[in-house]
Amino acid sequence: MDNLSNIKKAISRAMEGEFYKSRFKDINVEDIKTMEDFQKLPFTDKDDLRNAYPLGLQAVPDEKIVRIHSSSGTTGVPVIIPYTSKDVHDWAVMFKRCYETAGITNLDRIQITPGYGLWTAGIGFQAGSELLGAMAIPMGPGNTDKQISMMIDMKTTVITGTSSYVLLLAEEIQKRGLRDQLYLKKGVIGSERWGEKMRARIAGELGVELYDIYGLTEVYGPGIGINCELQSAMHMWTDYFYYEIIDPNTGELVPEGVTGELVITTLEKEGAPLIRYRTHDLTRAIAGKCECGLEYPRIDAILGRSDDMIKVKGVILYPSSVDSLLATIDGVSSEYQIMIDHLDGRDILTVFFETALDGDSARTLEGTVEEDFKDKIGLTPVAKAVPIGDLPRSEKKTTRIFDNRY
Repeated sequence: MDNLSNIKKAISRAMEGEFYKSRFKDINVEDIKTMEDFQKLPFTDKDDLRNAYPLGLQAVPDEKIVRIHSSSGTTGVPVIIPYTSKDVHDWAVMFKRCYETAGITNLDRIQITPGYGLWTAGIGFQAGSELLGAMAIPMGPGNTDKQISMMIDMKTTVITGTSSYVLLLAEEIQKRGLRDQLYLKKGVIGSERWGEKMRARIAGELGVELYDIYGLTEVYGPGIGINCELQSAMHMWTDYFYYEIIDPNTGELVPEGVTGELVITTLEKEGAPLIRYRTHDLTRAIAGKCECGLEYPRIDAILGRSDDMIKVKGVILYPSSVDSLLATIDGVSSEYQIMIDHLDGRDILTVFFETALDGDSARTLEGTVEEDFKDKIGLTPVAKAVPIGDLPRSEKKTTRIFDNRY
């Protein structure tokens, strides 16, 4: 069945609920005869989902709902996503496929460090592990001493979590000289964008192959895509959803290979279907078939978010731009933090970065960071070198940029 037929079925299913029944009240699904017609439908954004709080997104009767999950709500009203039994099963199937793509089997022991509860991460990693038939070790976040002891005692072969927390574990394992006692082979990392320097540090310190898993609470959770062993591009499970990549400013589709914002339409979801949902994640479509043999299309690793943009002295600043810049400077470690303040009528941008260097060598490196920042990004920061381990680590997502101007 072609994409348009699947999409029209998904739209009809979504319109069983009050949210899309109202949103598409002037739309007749049978009038959508081409993909161009579909692309004229309005986008759905996170504010729309917040306005539907608590259960305005629900598109099936109460007796079909078996679970809810929720976004954190740290930036506003939380988004509540209801799930049917089919939704829960479909998500586990996708997650199992992610593990298999990473070469993980039912002989593996998977330590799950993301949080459980309303957050989708922990239970998603576990459901996929159980469907695969692997041994799940459902630790949840925190308690680093116990995480490491269980990792050793249970002979964990796969570590899962956010890049920030897995980096924290890697640093502690190195500090305690315990790497030789580990049985780790692979790491499955999700929930936040991470640069090549952090990837190299984690892989090197733990001695693992790393896989970047993708997902978001509004669309099941983590597990809707993952990279294979050949490259950073992620295969997307398009039997469960259709995606577009648009110009975030105009809303028009961008050509293959051009960076834009990922937009997702769910094809199978029952509890809370989404039509043309703007994820705000920036990526690009990768052309051609992957040499790994998987038929599923690929997108590049997430570069950042269209709503992460910060303007300083008239210059647009993305965290991904800082990642890319710092990755080119020898001596700068993976961890950094940016503070933006407004003092005496002007913006002050301070870049704190970790390094193993000290004294005059650290001062020289600060000068290099300032010069490269000015040349490649167009802003002159105050660069501050700090020892490795000084900047905060997080069990969830690490905040990189703090804008104190408002």
